[in-house]
Amino acid sequence: MNRPSRPFPRRWVVRGAVALLALLLVAPAGFSGVTYLATAEDPSNLRAAVDEPANGTTIISIQGFHFQGMANENKPARLVAVGPRGEVEWVHDGSGFDAQWFYDVDPLDNGNLLVTATAEGETLVYELDPETQERVWTERLPVRDTHDVDLINGDQLLVANMRQPAKGDRVFVYDRPSGEIVWEWTFADHYPDSVGGPSNDWTHLNDVDKIDDGLYLASPRNFDQVIAINRSTNEVEMRLGGDDDHDLLYEQHNPQYLEGENGTPTLLVADSENDRVVEYARESRENWTRTWSVGTRGLNWPRDADRLPNGNTLVVDTMNHRVVELTPEGEVVWEFHAPWAPYDVERMALGDEPGGPTMRDAGEAGDHDLSGSSLSVGEGESVSFWIEKTFEGTAVESQAFAFARTWAHVTPWIRPVWMTSWEFLGVLFGLGVLVLWGLGEAVYQRRRIRKGISGVIDRVQRSVE
Repeated sequence: MNRPSRPFPRRWVVRGAVALLALLLVAPAGFSGVTYLATAEDPSNLRAAVDEPANGTTIISIQGFHFQGMANENKPARLVAVGPRGEVEWVHDGSGFDAQWFYDVDPLDNGNLLVTATAEGETLVYELDPETQERVWTERLPVRDTHDVDLINGDQLLVANMRQPAKGDRVFVYDRPSGEIVWEWTFADHYPDSVGGPSNDWTHLNDVDKIDDGLYLASPRNFDQVIAINRSTNEVEMRLGGDDDHDLLYEQHNPQYLEGENGTPTLLVADSENDRVVEYARESRENWTRTWSVGTRGLNWPRDADRLPNGNTLVVDTMNHRVVELTPEGEVVWEFHAPWAPYDVERMALGDEPGGPTMRDAGEAGDHDLSGSSLSVGEGESVSFWIEKTFEGTAVESQAFAFARTWAHVTPWIRPVWMTSWEFLGVLFGLGVLVLWGLGEAVYQRRRIRKGISGVIDRVQRSVE
């Protein structure tokens, strides 16, 4: 008599389903890894989308990612020169020498570039000849993590000096021939301790520009404001924003000073934590009007914005790893994908901070979303895009946007270069499934595990006796 066949044990069906789910989640990343190793694909992945050719060469400063001072050759700090139609003309790689991160880059009148970089415990400032890729001169300043140094008055360096001990953040002028600081302005003499960030990063002063003789525009990011400092009087002559007034500015970067045709002071600012670029006109000493903005749904932590003579705006969209040129209506007409974490951008032929018409003079106003982008959707931080679009207008919109921001800011530091954002998310979920599976097995097999542990303990005790 034949015995009836026993159905396949349910626990093995569950185990198989869980194993298959974990495999499906991690398989795309594994396939990408194998493809990456087989093809030796360039991890930089530099590429462009161009509707309107640029006016000459564009210089992009890419910060790069590293961990505790150790450079990652797959996520390098570098300068990239991009031709009018998006072709890469040259790459200056910081990982090959002592630059850990690149920050500000300024075209000089002689056709060279002034480069601000960080090395171990110091700021590295040098003049780079783009043709030979040689340094003309180099200054090593004993201040760390400086984001901006400008060449002024022929042979002096205007330095945005942040992260000084005991809240000693300052703006200073360093005279290269004498090797001495000839002027300095310390924030602690003008601001109370209650404003700004922690003591080890109080101002996060990320930009300083000479906008007139003896008048310096400074951007203390953690104060949520842009100020103009008079060198002669040491007074703040102009101020946009205020500490924690996030509706106006929220941890901004790299403001550009413009003037309207009628002389109205105007500031174009990369309003980083608000994910937008904004323009404000100064109506009176204390009264500013927001005349134009672009972004919020399309930019992710912009850190530079320059008005061009044609009225367009060149924007560094840092956490989307790209640079875009936008029309006044927010249409992308020139786009270059530049991982990892671009910081500054300049059009070589236009010089440093060339300026252009204010939006009032251009006859444009209002708040605009981005349109016409072709590189970032489906690439880079597409998980963040999906989260924002999915939960926009829902009861959990603010929480979803906060998670999307955290995802976009954190994952590039730890995600392998050959994984897309979606593949990395799949790996995390796959690992989570495996952990839960392990915990479930531990609960299911608890008696057997307990018996095994007891047996080991008994054998140890007997051996001791």
